[in-house]
Amino acid sequence: MPFAPIPSPTIPTSDGEHFPVRRIYCVGRNYRAHAIEMGGDPDREPPFFFLKPADAIVAGDSTIVYPPRTQDFQHEIELVVAIGKGGRDIPVTSALDHVYGYAVGLDMTRRDLQAVARKAGRPWDMGKGFDQSAPCGPLSPVSQVGHIATGTISLAVNGSIRQSSDLSLMIWSVAEVIADLSRYGTLVAGDLIYTGTPEGVGAVQPGDVLTGKIDGLQSLTVTIAG
Repeated sequence: MPFAPIPSPTIPTSDGEHFPVRRIYCVGRNYRAHAIEMGGDPDREPPFFFLKPADAIVAGDSTIVYPPRTQDFQHEIELVVAIGKGGRDIPVTSALDHVYGYAVGLDMTRRDLQAVARKAGRPWDMGKGFDQSAPCGPLSPVSQVGHIATGTISLAVNGSIRQSSDLSLMIWSVAEVIADLSRYGTLVAGDLIYTGTPEGVGAVQPGDVLTGKIDGLQSLTVTIAG
């Protein structure tokens, strides 16, 4: 029985193009204050990574469903890095040459499922890698905005600020994250890296409107379906 090919997920760019998404890598606990609020070690331990499926992407300002089997659906605002040139064992000194652009993203999390899995030493997949768990705003090419290393990163729910920090407080910089991740396997154009969230993560409810902002980038608005 023939099957029609499944189209690749894409996200729009600020110059009217569409960026095809291959993989979504996420960095865990890349801000000290968030590591502390999650019960982790605030010291500069090596970064760790997990994956979301490419079709978890929700492009642009959208409405997403409140997912099943959770009572604790939480927001995590993040800087998203889009890889435009692949490579393996990439040196830190040239890592930024592999970046196509940047965007505002949300790592939506079924926190209760993640907590159960973490306590049991099991994978986080059902807590992190579910449908519509990776909203992402328009990608701004480096040619337009340069490299984003400092500036306010914030998330408001129904107009009230929940998360607010500065990108300069990331434990591992974008270049360091790319270099370390590329030692595990080959990065390819089309890969996205969600670089971790600052403190202030919390639950959302149906009807809530989330607005994520990072200085120099287009904002992202997500509504939780009522």
